[in-house]
Amino acid sequence: MTVETKNEFEVRPLAAPLGAVVEGFDLGLLPEGEWLGDLEAALHQHRVLVFRNQRIDDGQMLHFSKYFGKELDIHAMTQFAKPDNPEVFVLSNIVEDGRQIGAVDAAQYWHSDLCYTRTPSRVSILYALEVPVKGGRVLGPTDFADTAAAYYALPAEIKEQLEGRKARFVASKKKPGQRASHFNKMNKDTESRLEDSVVHPVIRTHPSTGEKSIFVNEGFTTEILDMELEESERLLNYLYAFTRQPRFIYRHTWAPGDVVMWDNALTLHQGVGDYALPQRRLLYRTIVKGTVPF
Repeated sequence: MTVETKNEFEVRPLAAPLGAVVEGFDLGLLPEGEWLGDLEAALHQHRVLVFRNQRIDDGQMLHFSKYFGKELDIHAMTQFAKPDNPEVFVLSNIVEDGRQIGAVDAAQYWHSDLCYTRTPSRVSILYALEVPVKGGRVLGPTDFADTAAAYYALPAEIKEQLEGRKARFVASKKKPGQRASHFNKMNKDTESRLEDSVVHPVIRTHPSTGEKSIFVNEGFTTEILDMELEESERLLNYLYAFTRQPRFIYRHTWAPGDVVMWDNALTLHQGVGDYALPQRRLLYRTIVKGTVPF
């Protein structure tokens, strides 16, 4: 089904539980007219939007991103921000002159961007320049989970148990399956930008649509407050497993020129680390600052 818009572009849902492709939209030459409302409505409906065959520079990426919020966050790992445009964050396994040029692990665990800050990201935008290929197969996909659909599918007794609960989020939490975390190697400037922890609702309400969604994640959530540790861990592990069921997941296989944007209040995501040099991966990301979750 094609979503009708007032503009020349079309929004075509993917054959997946979430996500849609936006056709006929050039991010480097934004269309005239009231396209922003149509894109925001499509983003709220589909959670993830894919723009293919884009060719944009940093300025064009920043210009597009700022339509969704005037303030873009600069990631705490400033060593991987572009010097001239620090709002553009580099994710890459490429090594130049003995130095990693980007965040090499590509966040290979379920999370919501900057959920460990007081104002987590509203929208994230990721642009692929190089993708790893081996034996003709594209590697390094990104998985997205629809956390609103997961919430509404929860058993009634679990929803009742979670009502009004809050959870703690910690940037330095050791990530599942990681040998080491970049957050264990932060410099003093980076550390000074982060609080020891923040507290957010376990179930958050979308500021625009009013939808409820599961907000905890295995990357940064450490506990549910006012609950015995064993019970907190049991409930968190239940929510993690429930949310990553295939009925809530879209796996995006990247191609050079893909731009993918997603709503962090309605999704979780993870990178899949099934590649290594000499297979190169290079993506740029912007993150639009959000509001305090409620």
